[in-house]
Amino acid sequence: MGDKPIWEQIGSSFVQHYYQLFDADRTQLGAIYIDASCLTWEGQQFQGKAAIVEKLTSLPFQKIQHSITAQDHQPTPDSCILSMVVGQLKADDDQVLGFHQSFLLKNFQGAWVCTNEVFRLALHNV
Repeated sequence: MGDKPIWEQIGSSFVQHYYQLFDADRTQLGAIYIDASCLTWEGQQFQGKAAIVEKLTSLPFQKIQHSITAQDHQPTPDSCILSMVVGQLKADDDQVLGFHQSFLLKNFQGAWVCTNEVFRLALHNV
């Protein structure tokens, strides 16, 4: 009975899929959002699939690579999944930076989508 609970399996699969898409082709990320989705990126608010994808595709780097240090997933009382990710990223030739990212996942029309997302670089003394 060493199997992970279903919410951990779904959360882990989502996280893996998200960062694969983000690192390879950010324009493909639209498939994981719905029109009611919200993103907070370094304090800036974006709502709706189009606005979120526009923000993510306009980030000022050509290439990026994420390395996940830890991820935690919890079921919510309303059948969603809350996921928290801690990791490092390297954009272009910049230094490696730490980051924190949270996702709220919901089953919408038979697919798991991200309804809420919060991203922050782990910058201190800057």
